[in-house]
Parts: sequence; structure tokens; C-alpha cells
Amino acid sequence: MTTANQCISIGDINVANNLPFVLFGGMNVLESRDLAMRIAEHYVEITQKLGIPYVFKASFDKANRSSITSFRGPGMEEGLKIFAEIKQTFKVPVITDVHEPYQAAPVAEVVDVIQLPAFLARQTDLVVEMAKTGAVINVKKPQFLAPHEMRHILKKINEAGNDKVILCERGSCFGYNNLVVDMLGMDIMKEFAPVIFDATHALQMPGGRETSADGRRAQAAQLARSGMALGLAGLFIEAHPNPDEAMCDGPCALPLAKLEPYLAQMKALDELVKSFAPLDTSVG
Repeated sequence: MTTANQCISIGDINVANNLPFVLFGGMNVLESRDLAMRIAEHYVEITQKLGIPYVFKASFDKANRSSITSFRGPGMEEGLKIFAEIKQTFKVPVITDVHEPYQAAPVAEVVDVIQLPAFLARQTDLVVEMAKTGAVINVKKPQFLAPHEMRHILKKINEAGNDKVILCERGSCFGYNNLVVDMLGMDIMKEFAPVIFDATHALQMPGGRETSADGRRAQAAQLARSGMALGLAGLFIEAHPNPDEAMCDGPCALPLAKLEPYLAQMKALDELVKSFAPLDTSVG
């Protein structure tokens, strides 16, 4: 099993709760090859300027949309071509999610991190096939699970032969059409795995629109700063040149033009928090 400061390697990038934070960032879904390249280039430029380790993120298929008519993406075959081009062009690792057991092996041949979606995190067949690839796995915490219950998913992956696991907080259901983030819950998960914070999906208001989720983009910086104050392994964000026209989760997406000042704040906060000496308040 993992320990509090276990280090997971993604190529040359080290991911651990006590190391400088890693950014998993990009766009929600691959809307087009050209837009993906444009967004990746912007992320690479800003993260290199700020000295932030970076992994590009996008989905090739959004299989859990609210409406059957909602845009889902280009599909696995075309999506993997785009990911391969991004890796070759910008020399960065890539993360994407899978929804079916058969997708795990071919996706892991192209990308560096495969993501287990929150709604599917207890599906044993999918978990086992992902683990068998040997790839780094990013597990989204289900909105309905307590933080300590993530140990069971972690153990399942470990017992399937894979110990390269990162846990990702993305909010918990709070009544209907609302998510809240339990900051102490992330601290619990840090006891047994590297933890990253999905600070954009945590802004969701599921079902808040007639056929899609709503969100609270205006509070993107406030929520992310709150999470980064815990001292985390990484931050997960999605951005778009025009969030109001994004094909998925636009209400939660950061405007791409605000990426640099946003990340500059997160880096400053991460460095400050991790400069503090440990403080044990459990004893007098």
C-alpha cells in the first residue's frame, strides 16, 4: 500500500504530496485537433515560464453526459491520434479517461496516465483492466464515497498488480444539484496516496441546467487556493478560450486568458505552504 509521501513517476515528473505541485491541465473534451493543439501550446508556454511540471489532459469520449444529444468527443481512435501528436510536438505526458475495460490497453499504449472516472470507480472489471496495463492511474473520488473509503479502490488496484496510483478529489454531493469540497477529506486521503485536486469539476452544479451541468466559474480561484493550502501533490484544471462556447462543462472552465495569473497564485501558495515546518496539533 502507498504511504503519505509516496512518489509516483510520470516520465521525468515526480508526483508526491511533499514535492512541488504538478499540473494536470487542458480541456474537458477534444472538440477538434486544432483547438487541442492551441490549448496544449498555451499550457506548455505558461507552465514552462512558471516552472510547473505539466501533464496535458483531455477526454476522447464523454460517456456520461446528461443528454443523449450532448457532444461526446471524437472517439478513441481519433482521440489517440491527437494525443500522440501533442506528445510528439510538445514533449509532455498526457492523461485521459477510459470508460470500458477494452479501452484500457490501447489507451495506455499512447498516454502516460489513465483516469478512472468517479462514477465508475467501483467497477471491478474496469479497475482490473486498467491496473493490468501497468500505467499510472488517476482515480477520481466518487461524489458519494467518504475519503477513507478510497482505501478500498486503492487496494483493489494494488491487488491487481499496480501500485502507481494517484487519488483525485472532485467534490461530494451536497443535497441535489450541488457539490462541496471536504478539505479535511483530502488530508485523510494524503495519508495513503498522492492527492491532486480537481478544482474545476468541483465547481459543478450537476443537473443545474436543463440538459447539462451548471457551474461556478467565478469562484475558480477561491476554491483552488483553499485546496492548495493543504499542501497537495497536484492540481487538476480545465480551461477554454471561450468557456461559454465550450462543448462540455463550460460553466466550470477557466478562461484560457486567465491561466498565467491563476497558476502564478497557485505556485506561490504551494511554495509557501510547503515551506512550513510540520506542526502536530494532536498533542499538547
